[in-house]
Amino acid sequence: MKNLLLLLLALLLATGARAHGGEDHGDAAKPSAGAVATTFSVAALSESFELLLRFEPLKKGEDADMRLFISDYATNAPIKGAKLTVTCPEAAALKFTVSEKSPGAYLVEGVFPANKKYSLAVNIVAGDKADLMLLSGIEVGKLLPVAAAPAAAAVPLIGSWKTVLLLFGAFALGIAATALVMRRRKAAAVPTSTPAVYENHA
Repeated sequence: MKNLLLLLLALLLATGARAHGGEDHGDAAKPSAGAVATTFSVAALSESFELLLRFEPLKKGEDADMRLFISDYATNAPIKGAKLTVTCPEAAALKFTVSEKSPGAYLVEGVFPANKKYSLAVNIVAGDKADLMLLSGIEVGKLLPVAAAPAAAAVPLIGSWKTVLLLFGAFALGIAATALVMRRRKAAAVPTSTPAVYENHA
């Protein structure tokens, strides 16, 4: 009986080790599902300049603060001290103000009147270079995509059910083995009766 229980215990331990073999309980960094975007961006290229416009979700009728990064196309060096004029082809009446915040980084401020797609025409004069570039795909009213929730850990769940079933099976085997041993002991403990012999002295 003792040997049988030890054997069952060893089987359970071995199965548990296999069920958790794919899990990593260490402190090593795990790859993330991907960074969640906090801004939108649009870009444009020409033979002289590279433009990158970044902005948070825009709302109609509210102040729009957009960051415009300008660099040299050939060297990728930031263009500082540029003279910029920004207009909107879809709404010529819109006014934008531009201020330089750091070398190559400019703040563009304005208000969009409706939730729709706009574009910005940027006239750039920097030293002996000048260009007119179009930034399209600026969508007012669009929200940032929401990060997908992590998928349910189906494998650990299956593993836990297997463990429960194995434990239940081991428990049932233990009960059956115990009952068998008890029956054998009980049968061995019953003494064999000897028929009584009566003498008649009459």
